[in-house]
Amino acid sequence: MDNRRPPLAPAFRSLPEYVHHWARTTPDRRAFTFVDHPAPDSRGVHRTLTWRRLDVRVRAVAARLAEEAEPGARVALLCPQGLEYVTGFLATLAAGLIAVPLYPPGLPGQGDRLTAVLADARPSVVVTTSRHLGEVQELCDRVVAVDQVPDAAARDLEPADAEVAYLQYTSGSTRTPAGVEISHANVVANARQALSAYGADAHPVTCVGWLPLYHDMGLVLSIAAPVVRGLLSVLMDPVAFLHEPARWLRLLAAHPRALSAAPNFAYDYCASAVTDAQKTDLRLDRVVALINGSEPVRPGTADRFQAAFAGQGLVAETHCPSYGLAEATVFVSAARPGQPLRRFALDRDALAEGKALPARPDDPRAVLLAGCGTPAGQQVHIVDPVSGALLSEGEVGEIQVRGPNVGRGYWNQEEQTRRVFGTDGRLRTGDLGTVLEGQLIVTGRLKDLIVVDGRNHYPQDLEATVQDTHPAVRRDRLAAFGVAGGSGERVVVVAEHTRTTSLAEIDVPALVRAVRAAVSGRHGVRLADVLLVPPGTVPRTSSGKVSRALTRERYLAGAYAADGAA
Repeated sequence: MDNRRPPLAPAFRSLPEYVHHWARTTPDRRAFTFVDHPAPDSRGVHRTLTWRRLDVRVRAVAARLAEEAEPGARVALLCPQGLEYVTGFLATLAAGLIAVPLYPPGLPGQGDRLTAVLADARPSVVVTTSRHLGEVQELCDRVVAVDQVPDAAARDLEPADAEVAYLQYTSGSTRTPAGVEISHANVVANARQALSAYGADAHPVTCVGWLPLYHDMGLVLSIAAPVVRGLLSVLMDPVAFLHEPARWLRLLAAHPRALSAAPNFAYDYCASAVTDAQKTDLRLDRVVALINGSEPVRPGTADRFQAAFAGQGLVAETHCPSYGLAEATVFVSAARPGQPLRRFALDRDALAEGKALPARPDDPRAVLLAGCGTPAGQQVHIVDPVSGALLSEGEVGEIQVRGPNVGRGYWNQEEQTRRVFGTDGRLRTGDLGTVLEGQLIVTGRLKDLIVVDGRNHYPQDLEATVQDTHPAVRRDRLAAFGVAGGSGERVVVVAEHTRTTSLAEIDVPALVRAVRAAVSGRHGVRLADVLLVPPGTVPRTSSGKVSRALTRERYLAGAYAADGAA
């Protein structure tokens, strides 16, 4: 295995130009490996593209796409996770077309979103694979199967003159999905920012990932960053991870200086689901960085994961809480590898008033939050969400971002673009946070705030209390939200019960009483409704986050009336 550091590449304006550069300078180095798991007990079947082979495939598919669409047209990527997805995405960019990263029809719970995005983006061509050709042909007249394009079609193309590289559709956690226009310059800049933040610009790493390539973090960490730096990217399917999380850990162990990312729930899932037998011969001492990039990043999760795998050599300083969003391509702020996890115990009442004041970690009314490091090559400001005035350290306000990675705006949404992206180059993230000791701390979403009797309550704070109260509550599969009532906002919690327990086996009234008592005692809030519902009932976004907005809509529509108990 060749672990020598690839030489630095000149600065190119687009990802396909980097591919062509590595194909010329390091043609036989491995570029992308996809590890398939065709059977439940499979240890993985590896398929690899070298930089030379990737370049040939990109140029062949790009030439085919150029025959189907004019420059600037949208191309929807409806490929499964794998090498064809990588090739199709890069080929779309090479052809001067605008990629729309999506997924094949049939992804559970995402049918309506796929329909809505296709209607908004109006692609001229759909890219898929032979396996999905039949079902995809029903969605678009022009379909290109990546694996059916022959190498002989490859030809040199002029570097794309298009400014927009792709439309990154938001996950829809608080609104209807909107396509963020990400330029070629945006994605190259953000790839460089991420490489620098995690030390991958100075030392060779292997990017190991199972995050969906249609998601912003998966796309940048598993495709863009490796392409810019000439690194090996090892991919697996998200479903393979969910079926057996130890597969991800085995890939981390198999590759020196591995760097990977996952949402908060994945670390809790590994800590609870990976067996002692699966830990045998698992060595994690060579892992460089584990990025936790999903809201909320909980210090307790990092502690549980570290405790579960310290015996396998995992170093505590590999945990890197990070913050980002699609409108900024993805990465904004990150804790650096090799540094201890920064944790902050904050007074809950003061936080509700917009002040981050320290509290004792063992105080039951303390909120424990992880620091998300410092900005990665960009400026981060905390401002009053109403007046726009800059706030001082320790004051909670809206996080705003300025940098070369901030997208151009929303596709075909001028008013929304003006409101969010503004005219001064500052991106209004809609996220609440503060800065303490130089660390960015994310506290919640503006739109998710629950206001009761003039006091602010963060839903993830309430949710953490609920899931810690009773073992039958499924972790990270619950939503707290406010609904209008006769005397003000009423607080509702809809929570899934664990998969290992049926609803009939749970003393639901006792659970509800315990949850109400815990929330009242810790937060001073009376819960108007507590519903315990079956697994899979609480809707999630395409990135795996619980959608509080959609849960609220379903609650108000009476969708949960027959499932739970108040």
